[in-house]
Amino acid sequence: MKNPAPHITLEQWRALTAVVEAGGYAGAARLLHKTQSSVTYAVQKLQALLDVQAFEIRGRKAVLTPTGELLYRRARHLLEEAGGLEAAARRLSAGWEAEIRLAVELIFPSWLLLQCLDRFGLESPHTRIELHESVLAGTSEALRDKRVELAIAGSVPPGFAGEPLMQLRFSLVAHPQHPLHQLGRPVTARDLQAHCHLVVRETGSRRDTPASIETQRRWTVSHLSTSVQAVAMGYGFAWLPDELIRAELKAGRLKPLSVRGGGERYVQLYLILADAEAAGPGVLRLAQILREATAAECPLAAGRRKSVGRKSAAAVEEGSTLSQSRV
Repeated sequence: MKNPAPHITLEQWRALTAVVEAGGYAGAARLLHKTQSSVTYAVQKLQALLDVQAFEIRGRKAVLTPTGELLYRRARHLLEEAGGLEAAARRLSAGWEAEIRLAVELIFPSWLLLQCLDRFGLESPHTRIELHESVLAGTSEALRDKRVELAIAGSVPPGFAGEPLMQLRFSLVAHPQHPLHQLGRPVTARDLQAHCHLVVRETGSRRDTPASIETQRRWTVSHLSTSVQAVAMGYGFAWLPDELIRAELKAGRLKPLSVRGGGERYVQLYLILADAEAAGPGVLRLAQILREATAAECPLAAGRRKSVGRKSAAAVEEGSTLSQSRV
């Protein structure tokens, strides 16, 4: 059975949502750059065609009825879908995108990311790249707010599909002369609580992800490089990705701590398209370059992504905990 042809125009649905979001007809008129009478007529026409009452007037304010609340939620979704369809059509008609926005977790190897962007630039020199270097919830927030078309994140937010890209190993490290290294035994959580923990600030607006370790002292910094430098100078300890601190480990400026229960953890990174169906050719090509480069340059990390399902339950839980906490 075919669905009946719609009688309500997108402009009428837009008028309804504007009245809700602007708090009344006058505000909606300003928001839509229309006269108040035209907005009022559009909403009244919508209600008449559907034979419903979307608003009731309380004092000088238009308030949604229960039916109106349902219509508003569905109308917002409809308008977002229509806008996405139009944007996808424009991208397809124009060829490769003029700009691609991507959010990448700070723990993803920067040298590898820059190589990928350079390779992509050789193929599409007229496409600009806007890079958001993000931490934890900031990456998911950028996807949900439609600020990016592509992301590399430590978790896949609800409503999105992601594919495993690579797995990074983290080690708990401190300067070789730090007091924790002088204990002469594996350190415990109680030992760590007495020392300064270096963590990287979450880039999301809420910033409510807990730290992986509760300590009396904590320094919160904005970038991993600052955390590495602070730990290498002996100011505290931190969970850091081995890939990032390879030079410091080799030079003896950092040393892994022997930890009771294990001093290494793994974080899975995912490649996520904000909208796979509407993704333009540039986004799809950049995603493919990221896959190929990760597999070629970091074969062990990329290979481990395939064995996640074979890890023990304890190992999976440990890695998941780290990926959802500030390190």
